[in-house]
Amino acid sequence: MDRKKKTLLTGLGVLGLAAAGTFALTGARSVEPGPFAGDPQCRRVLAQLPDELLGEERDSVKGAGAASWGDGTIVLRCGVAPLAPTINTCMNVNGTDWVLDEERATRGGPRVVTTYGRIPSVELAFNEGDLLAGDALVVIDKAVRDIPQQSPCIGLSET
Repeated sequence: MDRKKKTLLTGLGVLGLAAAGTFALTGARSVEPGPFAGDPQCRRVLAQLPDELLGEERDSVKGAGAASWGDGTIVLRCGVAPLAPTINTCMNVNGTDWVLDEERATRGGPRVVTTYGRIPSVELAFNEGDLLAGDALVVIDKAVRDIPQQSPCIGLSET
């Protein structure tokens, strides 16, 4: 191998290690992206999210369409699969319908709410039970409501 190629390969290797080291040192939280995380609406949602949510600072995140606060205490994923009609609890927060994943909540997992009738859909997971989910939904509402609603939740009393 000639000297130029060797120097170039060494330089690229050093850059790769430096980039990996920087990423490791920043403590970026890895969040699995939703299948539609690349949707342009998700970029707009992420740009409008606050630096602080329920007193928790926003984390550095590795994963498209995702945000996190408080070392993963609260995790938002934009571009998750849209919900099919469901009998799970639906709540309307400032004009945005959110559905609670009751099965996860009863199993002791995180409380997860997902927008209903909006594509791309947005999911918000709370990994600590004492957090006030409704307060967080009010705060992030402005970022999410710009995604056009295509269908509303219908409660059992409306069927």
